[in-house]
Amino acid sequence: MADHSQSTTNAWLDAATFKMVVTATPLISIDLLVQNEQGEFLLGLRNNRPAQGYWFVPGGRILKNETLDTAFRRLTREELGTELERGQASFKGLYEHVYDDSVFGPSPATHYIVLAHYLQVAQETIRISPEQHCQSQWVTPEAMNTLNIHRFTWDYFEEQHAK
Repeated sequence: MADHSQSTTNAWLDAATFKMVVTATPLISIDLLVQNEQGEFLLGLRNNRPAQGYWFVPGGRILKNETLDTAFRRLTREELGTELERGQASFKGLYEHVYDDSVFGPSPATHYIVLAHYLQVAQETIRISPEQHCQSQWVTPEAMNTLNIHRFTWDYFEEQHAK
């Protein structure tokens, strides 16, 4: 029996293959609810579809054969500019995001299964990725209603808004 536990095939897919995957299956991703010492959360203004033009929390998809721990380290390094361990976060919950569009345009639709994680960080250690976000800001949940925040990001903070 072959041992697949050490497989390292976790490269990004070419565009045609990825479009076929987005068309046929849900994607698995990690979203990061990053809070600073003042109780503010990090949001980025999305450059890309889906959720283009909305304020959203950082995050990204998990690659094939990438463990959750490895994906968490990669995503924090790429999205926040500092590599963090999944053990430094607490699991917020499992969410489902279904978009009418995708990185390819108005179709195909994108379906994500999201593993949301909460992190407390020192603000000066964070540098949000300009590849996914053209702007970033730290904002309290109470002040989020002043921004064009995507409804899926609102879901992460609904406990604060229910009070």
